[in-house]
Amino acid sequence: MHTVNIHEAKTQFSRLVDAAARGEEIIIAKAGKPTARLVPMEREKAARRFGGLRGQVHIADDFDAPLPEDVMAAFEGR
Repeated sequence: MHTVNIHEAKTQFSRLVDAAARGEEIIIAKAGKPTARLVPMEREKAARRFGGLRGQVHIADDFDAPLPEDVMAAFEGR
């Protein structure tokens, strides 16, 4: 976090915006008291597109069939 006074913020605004875009948080102070905060924008997440893997994923007909006894024993710690 970097603190600057208003005069410095006005004269170095472009540099401060670049620093914020890189992830730095800048506090702008007036008469030594913090009054504003310059932070990077959160990027918007891309909307999910349903059906993107259609035809690429296969689920077996017996995917929910009971597990073999030896596998169940391993899960249960027997």
